[in-house]
Amino acid sequence: MALEVGKVFDTDKVIVSYDNLGIARLIYHLPTTLCDTFLHEVFKMGSIESLDHETLFTIQKFFENNLNVSETSRKLFVHRNTLVYRLEKIKKLTGLDLREFDHAIIFKIALMVKKYLSANPVKF
Repeated sequence: MALEVGKVFDTDKVIVSYDNLGIARLIYHLPTTLCDTFLHEVFKMGSIESLDHETLFTIQKFFENNLNVSETSRKLFVHRNTLVYRLEKIKKLTGLDLREFDHAIIFKIALMVKKYLSANPVKF
């Protein structure tokens, strides 16, 4: 089971520990219809598809740095205001302010659900 979940969520790792899969274990057991509904509720009007590679990379780094704007801007080698501008752009596109924990967690889970669905699971 851990191998299957790891193939979906930790594609860059060779060895995956079941204990380290966290919320991915829960998402893996969700029916795809529920996942589709969740994504449509979170990302209205295809807003997730409108995010380019640079924006998704920025979001990933923002999450890796625990929603810390200053630290993320330093790691990305961009001015703090540039990062704030990007976060505002994401907010306008998705309606989610990633600087707010509740919005960030919804966004993070939605990205994981999207990745799960992209792996083409066969569940109803």
